[in-house]
Amino acid sequence: MLSITRLTAGYGSIPVLTGVDLAVAKGEVLALLGRNGVGKTTLLRVVAGLLAAASGRITLEGVALNGLPAHAIARLGVALVPQGRGILAKLSVRENLVVGGRAAAERMPVPLEEILSRFPILRDRLDQPGGTLSGGQQQQLAIARALAARPTVMLLDEPTEGIQPNVVHDLAVLIATLTRESGLAVLLVEQNIDFALHTASRCVVMEKGRIVHEGSPDQLSSDALLKRYLAI
Repeated sequence: MLSITRLTAGYGSIPVLTGVDLAVAKGEVLALLGRNGVGKTTLLRVVAGLLAAASGRITLEGVALNGLPAHAIARLGVALVPQGRGILAKLSVRENLVVGGRAAAERMPVPLEEILSRFPILRDRLDQPGGTLSGGQQQQLAIARALAARPTVMLLDEPTEGIQPNVVHDLAVLIATLTRESGLAVLLVEQNIDFALHTASRCVVMEKGRIVHEGSPDQLSSDALLKRYLAI
């Protein structure tokens, strides 16, 4: 579904990604783990077209994404749910969902009723400004807005940050349901290790801008690996 080969990128003269290789299959949740500052968010930004790659190749179902603007990448089926959620605070919940659906282009946006069936908490808040929602509600709106575009790949950056444990559990169930029912491919960046290991079908670990470990959640859950790659 999504393939990344020898990807390098950075900010000005500062290199961040130094040769990333990974792939995410249809219906797979791939957790991208690592300490702060190793390049995880930068990788998502490059895939989404918000930051240019210096070299390497990114393809979505065989179509090259390198050099395409962010809106074109979104219309091809890549949806980013950024860290901090990126809610359009002054727009209503309904308007946020409409804006998200515009990225669907010829795929046609997911009908509102279908979105609300997955996020019932938003139903009674359709006319409420997005910025007045709680943190957990905003996270659900951010994911709902991305799903409105009917993506084939979703990039999730720290989706559990600042939300209550019951909402974290609901997000895990939602992600599992989406991948199973629609074949959505998910690239998940997450500092909540328990959530990541529970949700992912496969994990990769990044250090100093490159992938240094790949395996199943069970393999990564060993104390030795967690200490080696993720302990502060």
